[in-house]
Amino acid sequence: MGEFELLARIRERLPASGPRIHLGSGDDAAISLPGGATATSVDALVDGVHFRRDLATPTQIGHKALATALSDLAAMGAEPGEAYVVLGAPADLGEEECIDLLDGMLALASDTGTDLAGGDLTRARELFLAITVVGHAASPAAFVDRAGARPGDALVLTGEIGGAAAGLELLSDPELAKRIAPADSKLQRARQLEPLPRLAAGRALAEAGASAMIDLSDGLGGDAAHLAECSGSGLKIRCDALPIAPGVAELARATGRDPYALAVSGGEDYELLASIAPEHLAAARRRVLEAEEGIALTQIGEVVAGSGVEIRLPGGRLLEPAGYDHLA
Repeated sequence: MGEFELLARIRERLPASGPRIHLGSGDDAAISLPGGATATSVDALVDGVHFRRDLATPTQIGHKALATALSDLAAMGAEPGEAYVVLGAPADLGEEECIDLLDGMLALASDTGTDLAGGDLTRARELFLAITVVGHAASPAAFVDRAGARPGDALVLTGEIGGAAAGLELLSDPELAKRIAPADSKLQRARQLEPLPRLAAGRALAEAGASAMIDLSDGLGGDAAHLAECSGSGLKIRCDALPIAPGVAELARATGRDPYALAVSGGEDYELLASIAPEHLAAARRRVLEAEEGIALTQIGEVVAGSGVEIRLPGGRLLEPAGYDHLA
């Protein structure tokens, strides 16, 4: 099957467009009717960098590609709208694998109310997906950026961290699974292969008055540094307050690593780190729990005057606020 036949088959699988899409996939450009304000983000996943084809199914790769892009909208407190997908297909990627990639995206798009409104298909040396997502809000003021954290704000985190990094270790060395509980092993693999963007939690935090927010794609240490720099403030984080996913400590010990270092620097958790005035914290916790059942909001530190990130271990020592750097 050639390019145009495959594109036609892909379009046949797309559901009907939502109310914001006037003209969807199949023409030279999509036409949308957004209203209000929009937030746009671009994300890319490349084989050997963000996933490995020998460790993940095409369906999981498609899911993860869309999930990581939507996580940027979650960090803005946006309502998801449209997604545009560029697929770079190597010669050994079969037609059915392309369809499975699409099905992974379609399932998450359906769950999150996202329209796959268009994209492109090209031959490439390795598999990659580049996804542009557009989110919506009633006005620009409804979005939350990285620049609003102020001294005195509480520093909060959704969900748990460390699971995705542990999942990558398990996928790379299946023997490690013998060191932790089967349920924890399954959960950690899922956090790595099929992350879930905290879209509802992001909107709940925005509505509760979050002053700044960022998603944890490159690790808590690195992403906290971005938030601190953009806000012109310092952040103090307490390791003993971190919500670390079950089984992470056991896996870290099995690999000779410090559990806190693995959780802080591992990346790909796609949880939300936010700052919020203390008087709004209780309401924010209720809103997040109502928005995403089972997802807690934990205070892990505070915003202070100054600059940089201080991550303090139990006992008083400091942990280097490291994160993932694509070009390092």
